[in-house]
Amino acid sequence: MSQRVVGEKYGVHRRTVRHALTSAVPPPRKKPVARATVLDPAKGWIDAMPREDLTAPRKQKHIARRIHQRLAQDYGFDQASYSTVCDYPVARRPQIEAEARERHRHTDGMVTQVHLPGEEAEVDFADVWVRLAGEVVKCHLFTLRMSYSGKAVRRVYASQAQQSFMDPPGATLPTGSTRTTAWQTGHADRDTGLGRRGVHTLGAVIRWAS
Repeated sequence: MSQRVVGEKYGVHRRTVRHALTSAVPPPRKKPVARATVLDPAKGWIDAMPREDLTAPRKQKHIARRIHQRLAQDYGFDQASYSTVCDYPVARRPQIEAEARERHRHTDGMVTQVHLPGEEAEVDFADVWVRLAGEVVKCHLFTLRMSYSGKAVRRVYASQAQQSFMDPPGATLPTGSTRTTAWQTGHADRDTGLGRRGVHTLGAVIRWAS
């Protein structure tokens, strides 16, 4: 069967049949060459304006008329018509905003924390269940961790009362004369009234150094 007959049978050109007989893998498609437009020299200037709008007040953002005016006044570009200039920012602005969001999403950074010995500590409660006289009882694990050394003291209490802050843990950590500030990271408790991220200066109640 000739290539012409095969082409007529399957409704394709003879060149397509010839390519199929040569290789089962179709040849890669040719990418169309982007056609130059009259707006190409000004696209970089136009892109810079929506980027400025990312941090500009709402009333100072560039509208199409202002972009067209700036191209003529600041760059001496007047080869494109007003409608051509208007169409480009409409399609380009969402892309620029998406690029900015993606760039901020992957921004890496760190904040260096400096803690003096015995100056700050973090405290929190956690629920624990213990077996007392054969019965499972819900208790509260109080944890206090010194920010400088990372040393921690833990106690189990029947409630989240203020007793956990007053009970001196000097048997676990070395004693000293440092005034300590404790940061509570848990939720507010009805017994203590201590809220999330509350700052409590323990002063003379807890005196130890990390």
